Amino acid sequence: MLSDFYKPGELPVSFELYPPKTDKGLRSLMLQVERLMKYKPAYITCTYGAGGSTRGKTLEIVEKVKTIFQVPVAAHLTVVGSSVADLRSFLAEAERRGVDYIVALRGDPPQGETTFKPNPNGLKYANELVELINDEFSELGVLVAGYPEVHREAPSPQADLDNLKRKVDAGAQVVVSQLFFNNSDFYAWREKCEKAGITVPIVPGIFPINSLAQISKIANLCGAGIPKKLLEKLSQKPEDAQWHSSVGTAYASQQVNDLVDNGVPGFHFYVLNQAEATGKILENLAEHRKSNKAEAK
Repeated sequence: MLSDFYKPGELPVSFELYPPKTDKGLRSLMLQVERLMKYKPAYITCTYGAGGSTRGKTLEIVEKVKTIFQVPVAAHLTVVGSSVADLRSFLAEAERRGVDYIVALRGDPPQGETTFKPNPNGLKYANELVELINDEFSELGVLVAGYPEVHREAPSPQADLDNLKRKVDAGAQVVVSQLFFNNSDFYAWREKCEKAGITVPIVPGIFPINSLAQISKIANLCGAGIPKKLLEKLSQKPEDAQWHSSVGTAYASQQVNDLVDNGVPGFHFYVLNQAEATGKILENLAEHRKSNKAEAK
């Protein structure tokens, strides 16, 4: 069971990939995954484009990763644009290809659209997808997303929390958070989750910044706040990608070390198909934990 990875003292890590557009990109991705395997991930996930684009490619990638690296894999699945029959077909194909887990999401509207419009023969909410998986594809473990800073479409923080509780009650085994840059937001949200009776592992999602323009766009899309001091430091050299990566890696390392000290069960890294920054963060974390153990003696 997915939650078995998150035993006290284990601190498992998982990595999220996205489908490259070319064969060259796929070869590069496999090299990045090979580097990431050094850190012994519990599982590796793969997302796909908004509106269901590249969904078939996602299954190809997770099957390839599992075959080559012998690691459990999870495929993302949204209800956007899909009938229930489409979802059943994808899930059956996922099982056939040896996928272990599904990251069950409602999903964002397709590019060019601003509101979510369910397929007339489909599902409206992620909790309905979780129910479908548990009822008909129970061999697949289920992860769901949670939002420390509240989903942008939620009418209120309480409504967002209620929605997460529905997903967990429907059978989700692990909650992975949306990216965030203020740990205090994560801690406050985690406490609310616990008070709401959400007892499954709540895993922080970490995004190593490697571009000011990129993170500004992503943070805007998902509603994540960027601390003023971090933004100012990144902006000191607005066109210097190496500077952005260095600042982002250092900041994420501080985040991760503090999260460990505050009892998180593990980490999920949004690696953007680049192993270097995540590797440095995990190496810094290993040194931090080693130092903590030495001080405890």
